[in-house]
Amino acid sequence: MFSLLHLLALLVLAATALVFLMRLVFPLPALDGRQASSARPADPATPLGARLLPEAARHPGLSGIVPLRAGTEAFAARILLARAARTTIDAQYYIWQNDLTGIPLLQELRAAAERGVRVRLLVDDNGTPALDAELAALNALPNFEVRVFNPFNLRRPRRLSYAFDFHRLNRRMHNKSFTVDGAAAIIGGRNIGDVYFARSAGSQYSDRDLLAVGKVVPDVAADFDLYWNSLSAYPHEFLVTPPAGGLSGFDARLRAVEADPGTADYARTIAATRLVRDLVAGALAFDWAETTLLSDDPAKGLRPLPRKRLLVRRLAPIVAEATRSIDVISAYFVPGRGGTRVLTAAAARGVRVRTLTNSLEATDVLPVHASYVKYRQPLLKGGVEVYELRAEPGSKEAADRLGILGKSAASLHAKTLVLDDDRVFVGSFNFDPRSTFLNCEMGFLVRCPSLAAMMRASVDGDLAGASWRVERQPDGRLTWSSVGEGGKAEIRPYEPGTNLAKRVALAVIGLLPVEWLM
Repeated sequence: MFSLLHLLALLVLAATALVFLMRLVFPLPALDGRQASSARPADPATPLGARLLPEAARHPGLSGIVPLRAGTEAFAARILLARAARTTIDAQYYIWQNDLTGIPLLQELRAAAERGVRVRLLVDDNGTPALDAELAALNALPNFEVRVFNPFNLRRPRRLSYAFDFHRLNRRMHNKSFTVDGAAAIIGGRNIGDVYFARSAGSQYSDRDLLAVGKVVPDVAADFDLYWNSLSAYPHEFLVTPPAGGLSGFDARLRAVEADPGTADYARTIAATRLVRDLVAGALAFDWAETTLLSDDPAKGLRPLPRKRLLVRRLAPIVAEATRSIDVISAYFVPGRGGTRVLTAAAARGVRVRTLTNSLEATDVLPVHASYVKYRQPLLKGGVEVYELRAEPGSKEAADRLGILGKSAASLHAKTLVLDDDRVFVGSFNFDPRSTFLNCEMGFLVRCPSLAAMMRASVDGDLAGASWRVERQPDGRLTWSSVGEGGKAEIRPYEPGTNLAKRVALAVIGLLPVEWLM
């Protein structure tokens, strides 16, 4: 026994020494020489300022909100704002794909920089593995600055860095924001890429963003500054040398995107969206409402923070105060014991509580689903209505509501709360331990009955034909029911999308002490 313990102690010491050595050999660059910068206030002389500031002045203390549900409208909003920019663009994203929407949007930022707009782009290093060369070339432009949040110590292979710096690299910046000229901002669940903007040839993410003007925009700008100047934000040139060919590689990639057979059709779809039509007609209508930005301290990207400094500390009491209804829509939903207590306690006092997350067949992260399934029975026993998004909507009407543009496969990516028909929360925060304790998150809390009613109606539509309702039978078994084409009921006595291999995987993962990572 002594020899075994001695061997284990030696192995631990050796592993510790190896980690220490790797950190010495592959350190992160020092931040010496990095220049701090800050957001610029909205200018009434710019087109956006001239259009939006007078309207905001007529609604003191409020923010104008426009929901962006369809992927095409969400993409159009970013493109149009970038083209309207005259002073600044501040963009912050977890994932930015090198694809048919990611490259054109980068081109819009480049075009803005070339006409004198100051562009600041903050990306998480985990979400941009295919863009090092393109971002380095853009970062070399005079008005275009790129920073990387929590970079990997090694550029290739990046993942090897986890072996000696896991506790830092396991913390990511999951935020998504797009702010232009200090006058308008987009916050929500979408990253930048084809699956978020209804451009992918395969499955689509059902998601939601909010376009905001007015009082809350300076708060978004100030929050961006906190992240931009944080100890986790590294100038791109500290990590990657610009390519010798400058922007030639980016230009070649852009030409390939423009030559894609679907590009023209997608452009026509964008032009036909209601958002674009309303903007062209000068008829874009805002819901003016009390809007609050909730955001994590960027120090969360480096170390555990006291609970009082976490976004969830502000959000949880708001949920607990609901008196009539709570709708939780989350791509990854692992409520934990605390969240389950909050939701079942609300149901016990007569609040209608509904949850919608991805089904097993729709999820793209099996381990998260394995952690979620442990809470289905307690939620159902506690009176919570549990729904799971189908991979293939049961009817064409359901597919249309999801905004899938004719695609058959869908996956939920939205992170939304609807409370008491008068409040909504839309942001990057998944209701799981990772969003709570590890990732940096942000979102808008909006007190607006008309927006809440619209979003609740949208949820009702999703639940009707695009989701499975999970129900607990008297003998404790679970069943999944939905409405298929023509209104025909579908009932299954087993989890849709399951097979023996997945059942074994779910059971094994569910036994492992990994929920804190989900």
